[in-house]
Amino acid sequence: MLRSMYTAISSLNLHQTYLDVVANNIANVNTYSFKSSSVNFQNQFAQTLWSGASPSGELGGVNPAQVGLGVQLGSITPDFTQGTLTSTGVSNDLAIQGEGFFVFYDGENYLYSRDGALEIDADGYLVNGATGFRIQGWLATGTGATATVEPSGATSSISFPLDTALASETTYVNLGGNLDAETADGETYDATVGVYDSQGVLHSITITFTNSATDNQWTWAASGDGASQTGTLVFDADGQYVSGSGTITVTDTGGADNVVFDIDFANMTQLATDNEVAVTASDGLEAGTFSGFYQTPSNGEIYGVYSNGMTQLIGQLAIASFTNPPGLSVVGQNMYEISPNSGDPNVGAAGTGGRGTIASGYLEGSNVDLGQEFTNMILAERGFQAASRIITTSDEMLQELVNLKR
Repeated sequence: MLRSMYTAISSLNLHQTYLDVVANNIANVNTYSFKSSSVNFQNQFAQTLWSGASPSGELGGVNPAQVGLGVQLGSITPDFTQGTLTSTGVSNDLAIQGEGFFVFYDGENYLYSRDGALEIDADGYLVNGATGFRIQGWLATGTGATATVEPSGATSSISFPLDTALASETTYVNLGGNLDAETADGETYDATVGVYDSQGVLHSITITFTNSATDNQWTWAASGDGASQTGTLVFDADGQYVSGSGTITVTDTGGADNVVFDIDFANMTQLATDNEVAVTASDGLEAGTFSGFYQTPSNGEIYGVYSNGMTQLIGQLAIASFTNPPGLSVVGQNMYEISPNSGDPNVGAAGTGGRGTIASGYLEGSNVDLGQEFTNMILAERGFQAASRIITTSDEMLQELVNLKR
């Protein structure tokens, strides 16, 4: 009689655990990157009343007689299937489409998460907004167009140079417009060109066009800030450009490197109308300060964006994959740590080695199926209710046994 009560108690305890897991799943239905868990039951050992026997002679075989002694917890297994990606409109929010985890460092240990709600802290580090843990990756080497990043080896915290500024030196200037075909020989026309040195300082260069005695030819001369180059501009009989482009060097830069830029007159004409020449295209930018960042979805490269429109490769996010993700241990705050059965992290770039890609402006939603969880809640309730009835019935039978003495 007492055996049935112990068996029912094991069922009560397990169905309480079952309900605890269901309640946690439902509570986190709107938690970004949350992974639901499922409960598996196992029967406990059984008491053998007699063992079985094999057939012999004229006697048939006998099956063993065993009485089960209840139920026990088999496992609580998290489900790491992909949650729905939810658009947030915030470029700092990142989600992994596919397998893998972001890598974070809490000052002592590496942690792993699918939660990519990121912020830039006061020191310029890219961190998880809720915990302050620094996201890991590989920093770029070099600056400007020569910057590269190697996604291998040890990772480090991604940080941005908040107190630095970037400028871009001018390398080309295209001029367009018209030189009056009726200009007298020897008369001039000036056009002003602005170019930037490597420190972002603007230099004003004057291009002086002089109509030469040779038909359909003009000479040009650069002046200002040490520029002294000259050349000949040739047009055909219809006033269309033939040749004349060149290279100009600015030497008076106040400590910056000389500015060497190509000047192109291919968009100029010589027609019988007023002189009018202007810059149609050029590069080079004044100094700009850090204003934000973006990442490429294919491989997770991080670029800093500056107020002058320049971009600079900062680094590349690291993505970790595991042989057995359900073996990870939950540590709270949407974070996991490795366990003996998760395997070691295999860290690499997004989109490689079976790792997913990164979507900017999205967060991964919970993968909880509310319909299934409500069904599980009812199953837990019914199982608990049935086990409690066993205790009630066993108690009544014990009461009858006590009454036999009377």
